[in-house]
Amino acid sequence: MARSGEMAEKNLAAVGAETGTETRTVGAQAELESQVQELKAEIARLTETVSAIGSGAKAVVQGEAELMTQRVRERVREEPISTLLTVAGVAFLFGLIARR
Repeated sequence: MARSGEMAEKNLAAVGAETGTETRTVGAQAELESQVQELKAEIARLTETVSAIGSGAKAVVQGEAELMTQRVRERVREEPISTLLTVAGVAFLFGLIARR
């Protein structure tokens, strides 16, 4: 009888170990799922940030382009001959470079 008692204890210990392993596995799975959800949220925040940066950069570039266009127009009005000569000189240089 002592042997059957020992075997019963061993079986109970094995079942207890198995239950503990299952509990740890379920806990690890829940932790992984939580981490995945956190990563998804972080990716969403990063996407929003990149989008905002892109929009801001576009607005800055557009503003600078408008400012440069305005300055060129003012210069053409103030000094039409020198502006024309500058454009002709640049075009001539581009023509020389394009031939080579």
